[in-house]
Amino acid sequence: MELFNHIVLGAMPLVPKYFVGRVASRYIAGEELDDALRVVRNLNSDGALATIDLLGEDTLRREQAEEATAVYHKILDAIKSDGLQSNISLKPTHLGLKIDKELCRNLISEIVAHAADTGNFLRIDMEDNTCTNDTLELYYWLRKRFENVGVVIQAYMRRSIKDIERLKEVKANLRLCKGIYREPRSIAWRNRAIIIQNYALLLRELLRGGCYVGIATHCEETIWRALNIIRELGLTPEQYEFQMLLGVEPELRNILMDNGHRLRVYVPFGEEWYAYSTRRLKENPQIAGHVVRDFLGLSSQSK
Repeated sequence: MELFNHIVLGAMPLVPKYFVGRVASRYIAGEELDDALRVVRNLNSDGALATIDLLGEDTLRREQAEEATAVYHKILDAIKSDGLQSNISLKPTHLGLKIDKELCRNLISEIVAHAADTGNFLRIDMEDNTCTNDTLELYYWLRKRFENVGVVIQAYMRRSIKDIERLKEVKANLRLCKGIYREPRSIAWRNRAIIIQNYALLLRELLRGGCYVGIATHCEETIWRALNIIRELGLTPEQYEFQMLLGVEPELRNILMDNGHRLRVYVPFGEEWYAYSTRRLKENPQIAGHVVRDFLGLSSQSK
């Protein structure tokens, strides 16, 4: 499987944009907000929740950050008017983190306030290690002012076991994922088995500490460990949720929902789909291989 995944990645520079678009269409809603809303309606009708994300990151111009902010306001209004079961996710660098931290804080604060007014919730995504401190600092600043904001912790980061101590104190609403960025070994675990075990360790600590956790994974072993922790702690479905990417492991998604678990699907959209697709496929060989196998109709095991 690993060899297949890396063959896929090695061929990426040779793949025409059209084919990348065909593959990407499985896990990206489209370029327009209406595309994302349509996908969310379908997910809701199947019993799944959603989170909508406008594609984009590493914005270097203030105007781009402000334009993205305006789109997020439209997303919140559309979710409200359509009665959809969806919240929103965003990346701080898309909202100007690398331009001006105060600008980023103010723009995201506006969006969180709008989300509160519409009865919604905003998730701040975690990016690479150069953004971790700033992202957590931003979260804690917002958390003093709003209840409807959450953040992300990555299980492959060695620092995460320390980071969750303060997050437990504020009963943070967290998405726990493994992490996809290429990080140095000095700050991130590389061994798959260790990452899975660290994920379970973090999840147990967070749930035991009273945090609401979005258990974000497509790995069946990680899900098995999560289910055992949920059973061990005697939790009800209102105290956690599972989260998956659009177009990845729909069968496993349905299995979880059929067994009474809340499940939220990440629904990205926007004109930046090509840059996002090629970057994410390179950063995550397992997802790249899975998506291509699924596209070609080949059998695969969850990663």
